[in-house]
Amino acid sequence: MVPDINIWAVIVATLSTMVVGSIWYTPKVFGNLWMRLAKVSPSGDSKDAIRPILITLVVSFVSAWVLAGSAAIAHEFYGGAFLTSVFVTGVILWAGFTAARFVTHDAFEGRPAGLTLLNIAHELVTVLVMCLVIGLFGVG
Repeated sequence: MVPDINIWAVIVATLSTMVVGSIWYTPKVFGNLWMRLAKVSPSGDSKDAIRPILITLVVSFVSAWVLAGSAAIAHEFYGGAFLTSVFVTGVILWAGFTAARFVTHDAFEGRPAGLTLLNIAHELVTVLVMCLVIGLFGVG
């Protein structure tokens, strides 16, 4: 059985990650803090952002697709409101895969706890916005 996935929901959810990231990493929001904690210095050349943005789009599309499919499967199994299924599924996937992996990798890499917290918070907000989009669009 292939889960029923609304491609428009996936596309809009993918684009929503770009909006969340653009706001989150604005210097006046968390951008300056992130650069300091991650020890990142901007090159000043906008061309340097093209590759990471394209990678982000591809990865965000995959994430949105997996979230939509997982939520459709969970909804089919548990029933109830689709929006609720998407949020429960999204938070579980975020906690079990995204947050847990960030914590593990950052601990071994010796990254500051503040950077880990900032990154997993960003990922949570991103997933919650994707959940909202996918949940409101519904299944295919």
